[in-house]
Amino acid sequence: MTHTPPPAEELRLLDAELWQLDARRAQLLARRAWLIAALQPHRPQRRTWQTWQAPQQTGPAGPPRPEASAPSVQNVLLVLGGVLLTVAAMVFTLVSWGHLGITGRSLVLGAVTAAALAAPLPLLRRGLRSTAESVAGLGLALTVLDAVALHGSVFPESAGAPYTAVASALLAGLWTAYGLLPRLSELRLPRPAALVAAQLPLFFWAIAADAGSYGLTAALLVTAGCDTFVALRTTPGSVRVVAAIGAYGVGAWGVLAAGWLTWTASGPSAAARAAALLLLASAIALTAAWQVDGPDRSTPAGGRSVGLAVTSGLLAVAALGGVARPVLPESWTVPAHLAFGIALLAALRLDRLPAAVRQGLAWASGAVQAIALLWALPVVGVVVLGPLAWASRAWAGAPSDARTAVTVDVTWPPHAETAPLVLVAVAAVLALAVRDTTWRPRALEGALGLAWASALILPAVLELPYSAGLVIESAVTAAALTAAMFLRRRLTALLLALVTSASLTLLALASQTATLVVLGGLVALFAAASWRLAPFTAPAALVHGAALACATGAAAGWSPAHTALLVLVVPAVAALLAWRLGDSSATVPVEAAGAAAGVLAIALAGTDLPLLATVLALCAVITAGTAIRADRRAVGYASAALFVLAAWVRLAAWDVSAPEAYTLPVTIPALLVGALRHRRDPRTSSWTAYAPGLAATLVPSLLAAWGDSHWTRPLLLGLAALLVTLAGARHHLQAPLLLGGAVLLLDALHELAPYLVQVTDALPRWVPPALAGLLLLALGATYERRLRDARRMRDFLGNMR
Repeated sequence: MTHTPPPAEELRLLDAELWQLDARRAQLLARRAWLIAALQPHRPQRRTWQTWQAPQQTGPAGPPRPEASAPSVQNVLLVLGGVLLTVAAMVFTLVSWGHLGITGRSLVLGAVTAAALAAPLPLLRRGLRSTAESVAGLGLALTVLDAVALHGSVFPESAGAPYTAVASALLAGLWTAYGLLPRLSELRLPRPAALVAAQLPLFFWAIAADAGSYGLTAALLVTAGCDTFVALRTTPGSVRVVAAIGAYGVGAWGVLAAGWLTWTASGPSAAARAAALLLLASAIALTAAWQVDGPDRSTPAGGRSVGLAVTSGLLAVAALGGVARPVLPESWTVPAHLAFGIALLAALRLDRLPAAVRQGLAWASGAVQAIALLWALPVVGVVVLGPLAWASRAWAGAPSDARTAVTVDVTWPPHAETAPLVLVAVAAVLALAVRDTTWRPRALEGALGLAWASALILPAVLELPYSAGLVIESAVTAAALTAAMFLRRRLTALLLALVTSASLTLLALASQTATLVVLGGLVALFAAASWRLAPFTAPAALVHGAALACATGAAAGWSPAHTALLVLVVPAVAALLAWRLGDSSATVPVEAAGAAAGVLAIALAGTDLPLLATVLALCAVITAGTAIRADRRAVGYASAALFVLAAWVRLAAWDVSAPEAYTLPVTIPALLVGALRHRRDPRTSSWTAYAPGLAATLVPSLLAAWGDSHWTRPLLLGLAALLVTLAGARHHLQAPLLLGGAVLLLDALHELAPYLVQVTDALPRWVPPALAGLLLLALGATYERRLRDARRMRDFLGNMR
């Protein structure tokens, strides 16, 4: 029989079922709407005619990305905390709590060390690996302090070197064993730290055994060799990196020490022992290069191989050259090293060597040749730049020989007799050994430059007569110009010709006759070469012409101000020549040379104000004539400026000292013109319209007010700058606002005199870093725990269905 409930009970059941159905239906509808929205493709919004009236305002796409990630913040906090606690422990051990004694401090540090070394185990069980790393680092640092405290309390009489050797060896073994424990092997710090401690035992044992310089250097190189073996054979990345750093660092110290022993060797025996050390370092580098060689240079391994092979080749050359140095004269030291360096090129024919190693040895040979060139460079510098001293001793008399002519104010480099041989040897290598199609043109240019340098320094090296030196430099200049006109290496040869002509001009200043003859010949030579090299040689001819004008005026006994009138012939000739050239590529260089000559004329006339005004007016006339050309209309502004300067110089000649008398006649018309232009074209920038006129008065007045001890000028300047600032703010003009505000600020700063007060704290030195370290460690651990909880919550929610 079916049980039928009472009507009231049945109604209650039906209402409950309907409520559950409605709730389920609402949930399903919401899910359906979300799925429809997710499946529909994104359709861009159609813009109506109203939306085209103004650009749409788009907000930020999302919240700004944090500049530092959470793990980075955590690691920074933990590292800083560990470092600060270590510093606090060092200060505590070495400085503070002296009343405890070294024994008491040792016991305290021992207990803290044991706690710090044991703490990583529970931290690793809880998943706080970063905190465990930081605390383990603190424990390792405390073991070093324990060793220091143990020496002071238990072994106070033992010497420092043997104790350091034994302690570093024990620490290396202890840290290695600590890092190999079952659970603590997850830590990445102990084993690299053990490798760092292992750098010390051999060196300090050598010190304790009184092994001398050679023994200490051998200890360093053997340590570097062991580091190299570890770097090549070990698997963990951190240990390999530390081993590589140790190999490079300790090996560098060993190489420097061996090089110093080679350099200071007093006889063949000492040189041979030092060379043996260098050859040991070379063998270590070559072995490493062979082991890490990659398939080609583009791979990281190949790049490391090239660098190590370069080092090996350089060390081998230094060793062999060091053996030969005590036997040969000092002037042949560099050629001997150069010969061994060139001999390294024979490795290019050894197919059994890896490609990267051969390439590295070739680069080592190039480095030796470059060093040899650097040794010869001072000789070339003395020959090229030494004649600069004749600028202050012009026409003092011809020297006896070419070396005396270039060493007026400088010293001739010692043992430079073989410098031409070095230059010629490197030039021959560049011309004969470089066969690559990409590098051969550059090599030929280098060979040309070295041949030029060897010919240039030959008169000074051989101490030829002064006149012979002038003739040889003139021939070198002519040969370089000829090569520039007919050879492919045009730019290099032309540059060499210009440098030689400048040196020749300075060298000729020793004699009046030589100066006039050489300058006249250079003007003719560069003018004759202008039919093919006008963009370069025509300006050079004008420059030498300006120098000839100065020399002619000095020979005639004219003052510099009157000589300026003769120099103005060069800008006039340049303006006529530029008009004749038209659109040629030589036009701009010729005009630049003429402008430089005009500046020289202005400088020469600077001592005589009336003549300076005349020279400025003549320069204005020349520039006005240039402005007649259609493509040089802008030169008219320079002409106007020169006319204004001429007027100013005339005012100065009349003893008018107020700067406003010079600037206001320029400022007022400039502001009127700027206002007219801004009125006609409102889009004109205020910097174009008003800045030139305002700066013409405000800047000179500010400079004058800055050195004025009275109050009238600064007050008037401040009021004027205030009015300009207010006008710029009123009319929304940037230039008056900024210029006026800047001048007003600088004028106000002129009246201020700030003073700084320093405050010193009275806390002990170790308290602030210790408190800060504890705080950072606590924050780091809390940060890591929260990150771990967040990851767990993320994984939990991700596993939910």
